[in-house]
Amino acid sequence: MKADRLLSILLLLQTRGRVPATELAGRLEVSVRTIYRDVESLSAAGVPVFTERGRHGGISLLPGYRTDVTGLTADEARALFVLSAQGAHSDLGLDGALGSALRKVMAALPAPHRPAAERITERILVDPARWLQSGPAAGAAAGPELGELQYAVFADRRLRLSYRHSGTPAPVEYTVDPYGLVSKAAVWYLVADLHGEPRLFRADRVLAAETTDEAVRRRAGVGLGDAWVVLREQVERLPKELPVRVRVRRGRLDMFVRIHGGRVTAPPPEAGAGPAEEWVEVAMVFPAPAAVRALLAFGADVEVLAPLAARRELARAAADALRLYQE
Repeated sequence: MKADRLLSILLLLQTRGRVPATELAGRLEVSVRTIYRDVESLSAAGVPVFTERGRHGGISLLPGYRTDVTGLTADEARALFVLSAQGAHSDLGLDGALGSALRKVMAALPAPHRPAAERITERILVDPARWLQSGPAAGAAAGPELGELQYAVFADRRLRLSYRHSGTPAPVEYTVDPYGLVSKAAVWYLVADLHGEPRLFRADRVLAAETTDEAVRRRAGVGLGDAWVVLREQVERLPKELPVRVRVRRGRLDMFVRIHGGRVTAPPPEAGAGPAEEWVEVAMVFPAPAAVRALLAFGADVEVLAPLAARRELARAAADALRLYQE
């Protein structure tokens, strides 16, 4: 534990320059006295570290001193190389930078850790697309204006957006105060304030974006994480759900649960013996009767038993499809 703490102090000083002992103690969850003892240990080991007293004092390294990352543990090295499997770097134009950074880390790793780090990209794959969604090609889900959104976020400037809402063909013009970008399920979102209220904008619906010369006007004490929590709760706070009872052919049950398992409210019964077990009854919930149309993908292998409104919805959808193809 002490070795990890000493390395953390060294890297913090190397990154931040002069750091007050109280801040180091808070970050590492130890006392200020422990920090000073650690500084003495670093100095005894030959690290050129010194302390300055006074109002603007703190702990510093001699200018120009650098160290490598050979203090990384095997798990820490593997964790770093999992980053290359996340996919978000492509959308942000950082694939080349990530590859370069990981090569530098690899060169600095202790030799025993290198094979495990190299195997990470061969053994770990992150596919953020949902099942039965092919997932867009790299950068397609980001939208053409993602670079401009990214620039405004880091420049702390307000943004003018031309935005297309779902179901509305005409774009709407907004001037927003961005907090940051969030990648969720392979889709990029801009988190921003509109008239002082948090809003979520899908990057692939931004038709045009322009960074203004005005400084961003974020709410005091609110960061990206705070705004994202509020917006995520709004999205996930579903309206009153509609209980739906369906029956599924036993042979299709596994696939059905893989696709619609998030709406199943109770585990399906175990298989029994006899022909009566060809069908399995499943309890589900949907946000509205129209949402049950997703079950038509299973054709005659799934039947909605109740409520009547859901059965009628499927009957209308099937009749519409029949008229279309009869013509």
